[in-house]
Amino acid sequence: MPQHDHEASVGLAGSNDHGDVCSLTFDALDVAEISNSVLKASCGATALFIGTTRDSFQGKRVVELRYQSYSSLALKAMLGIVESVRTAHPESELHFAVHHRLGIVPVEQASIVIAVSAPHRRAAFEACEHVLEEVKARAPIWKQEVYAEGLGDAEWKANVVSSQRNQV
Repeated sequence: MPQHDHEASVGLAGSNDHGDVCSLTFDALDVAEISNSVLKASCGATALFIGTTRDSFQGKRVVELRYQSYSSLALKAMLGIVESVRTAHPESELHFAVHHRLGIVPVEQASIVIAVSAPHRRAAFEACEHVLEEVKARAPIWKQEVYAEGLGDAEWKANVVSSQRNQV
């Protein structure tokens, strides 16, 4: 779990020179607040991704997910990902918010919320998906699925980007 007690109680957040915000928190994610944080008068589109805990995986009943991270490195990776996605889309003004939950995340609750605003929808959608795939591939955040059968049957799951899996 967290390296330090203060991380467990308040999480970790950071921002860059563009005003983008990334955070890791043990608290429930406020989707409306995160979405609103990227609204800009110059942007006509906001893409929002909400990853939630589902109740089953490959025939097993999931009761919760448990996330752990190397928090300071994960936050640095998330901010770096935002910058690399911005660089990959130089034609568009982009604004980012990337928030990931740590600790226990019950079924139907959000594990990750990514909001990206841009002047037009295509750039917002593409940047949002790009951030998601990069966070899954590069941020040191680990997920354990806990099944109804109990902790003895829990599994640590690898972060597999969507292009590598046959399930969405």
